[in-house]
Amino acid sequence: MDSVRTATASRTPLRALATEAVHAGRDDLARQGLHAPPIDLSTTYPSYDSRDEAARIDAFAATGAEPQGPPVYGRLGNPTVARFETALARLENTEAAVAFASGMAALTAVLLVRASLGLRHVVAVRPLYGCSDHLLTAGLLGTEVTWTDPAGVADALRPDTGLVLVESPANPTLAEIDLWALAHSCGSVPLLADNTFATPVLQRPAEQGTRLVLHSATKYLGGHGDVMAGVVACDEEFAGQLRQVRFATGGVLHPLAGYLLLRGLSTLPVRVRAASATAADLAGRLAADPRVARVHYPRIGGAMVAFEVEADPHEVIGRVGLITPAVSLGSVDTLIQHPASISHRIVPADDRRGAGVSDRLLRLSVGLEDVEDLWADLDTALQATSVVTAPRS
Repeated sequence: MDSVRTATASRTPLRALATEAVHAGRDDLARQGLHAPPIDLSTTYPSYDSRDEAARIDAFAATGAEPQGPPVYGRLGNPTVARFETALARLENTEAAVAFASGMAALTAVLLVRASLGLRHVVAVRPLYGCSDHLLTAGLLGTEVTWTDPAGVADALRPDTGLVLVESPANPTLAEIDLWALAHSCGSVPLLADNTFATPVLQRPAEQGTRLVLHSATKYLGGHGDVMAGVVACDEEFAGQLRQVRFATGGVLHPLAGYLLLRGLSTLPVRVRAASATAADLAGRLAADPRVARVHYPRIGGAMVAFEVEADPHEVIGRVGLITPAVSLGSVDTLIQHPASISHRIVPADDRRGAGVSDRLLRLSVGLEDVEDLWADLDTALQATSVVTAPRS
């Protein structure tokens, strides 16, 4: 497994993002006479030296560092998944990355790492993805959360604060946060930025002072709606703690998913840039349309557009044809959903609206279709005639 690791001690990328997307995690293949990365489906691996294996397991238990030499067991790590982790760390310009079975498993592992140190308090900025919000609010892991705006983060910190959590651009309003300023406000408390919407194509939070970068890899990193995964890019010290939690809890990523994610990364820059150009075009058309009350589109760009409609949003959802009405985002095809009904339904209504998630808000994940075809579909869907009086915030 160590043979596929790329040294990232320096945070200065050695190659351009587009080059890293294609080659990171694959640099050893040609020397092995391979072109496509192999998929290692083994759950266990033979070892005739049980003393050496015991020593490697002891070393992992002490620091969470990946065992040197042959793999040991699928919960400790997998060579195919390791290739994806290497590649993502290169793209985010961090020392390491640790992959999990889902984005929520990745966030859970981060919270468990901090809770194991007695640091159960979290400071968070809404809006977050609805299930992230619920995980914190419900205290399912024994955590306590203080919700604040970015300006209030420093005042919200306590001696037992283990984490500050933000999304930028945020789900689903696309609100943006100055990560440099926020990281300064956090002091010694780790800042975790969910970078799912932006991807490393548009921003690298670690280069703005963020210690932990979270992705729902299900979205843009996979990019085709056929793999579920999560990943945290971070320094090697924190990565070791995450590996220990992953080993203990079993939230491992399947090797086939690791392969699909590595393949998805190779086209990530092309997909994000193409979809972003279409999204910017659609955002402009929506902003000029009298049937649309408000459009949200981030300054850094991206393939996500949120807009509030004058008509009943449920009727708009029901009238799309080319666009798929579905939860999730980041696929090659365009998806639309009503956050108040689906992704953020689990967040209490007052909290949801207070964070800007209006009952009229629709979230559009723009894919790779032709912009004129997408606009024709939206134009038809917006012809829904029933006007609602639901609050906009």
